[in-house]
Amino acid sequence: MKYTRLGNTGLEVSKLCLGCMSFGDASQEFHSGWLLDEEKSRVIIKKALDMGINFFDTANVYGKGTSEEYLGRALRDFADREEVVIATKVFFGDGLHEGRNTTGLSRKAIFSQVEASLKRLGTDYIDVLYIHRWDYNTPIEETISALNDLVRSGKVHYLGASVMYAWPFQKAQYIAEKNGWTPFSVMQNHYNMLYREDEREMIPFCKDYGVGLAPYSPLASGRIVRDWDADTARSKTDTVAISKYDSTMEQDKAIVMRVAEIAEKYNVTRSQVALAWLWKKGMDSPIVGVTKEKYLDDFMGAFEVTLIDEDIAYLDEKYLPHKIVGAL
Repeated sequence: MKYTRLGNTGLEVSKLCLGCMSFGDASQEFHSGWLLDEEKSRVIIKKALDMGINFFDTANVYGKGTSEEYLGRALRDFADREEVVIATKVFFGDGLHEGRNTTGLSRKAIFSQVEASLKRLGTDYIDVLYIHRWDYNTPIEETISALNDLVRSGKVHYLGASVMYAWPFQKAQYIAEKNGWTPFSVMQNHYNMLYREDEREMIPFCKDYGVGLAPYSPLASGRIVRDWDADTARSKTDTVAISKYDSTMEQDKAIVMRVAEIAEKYNVTRSQVALAWLWKKGMDSPIVGVTKEKYLDDFMGAFEVTLIDEDIAYLDEKYLPHKIVGAL
């Protein structure tokens, strides 16, 4: 495993982050078609730890909180808490309490959801707390002040943001700096070979400001690494992934074919090409979600792949602008 500092912080994280959206109680409604139960989740978490992954990403909404529970119990059994980095999120709520003040980024919603996440994770602190989306209905000062108070209290160590437009993110950083509050240290952006809209503003801003980049969906929910007409359980049931990618399939097919060509050229797998491309683009720790142990072994091979500039140009050439997906 290779490691990096997360943005301008001193926090050392593995260059692969294990995403835990695929872990959770299958009886819950969120992505229930392909969630792994606790026993299967623990196997993958243990495998990740054995490989040297120390960065784990979950959210209060995944499996209505059961993803956090599974991850917390596994890390308590298999790892030293001080050596692992746990990231979770607030905004959507955990789905267990639906009504006023249960979602969004008000002080009340943030505090209550963080307390619930700490309980489910079974820990005294969260290493990285992401705001899952931007909340246009709450004054920005209220949100940033509440997040700063959580850091000052020790319940949260670092702040992150996920999938938003660049202008509110820049505004949030300015408000934090102006008031002497804790700024955001990492952006969890939607970024892969099939979706590169953040190259316009978000990624340049983050690099200029020293914000770490931990992109989600690095393999475009598997579309980059398999033949376009291949069927999997997730491709049939993951409605979020379908909404992200299926509307642009014709223009994306050419890119997927080129990934296969580069993989054949170097005698490596397509996923290894996709991850090597992300690191070449300056991403710190792509978030990989897996449902089988073998995928983790595959990902490790990406560290041995070096793409030259001509490869990057070839992979990038067919990209066309996409409709914005994810940012609210």
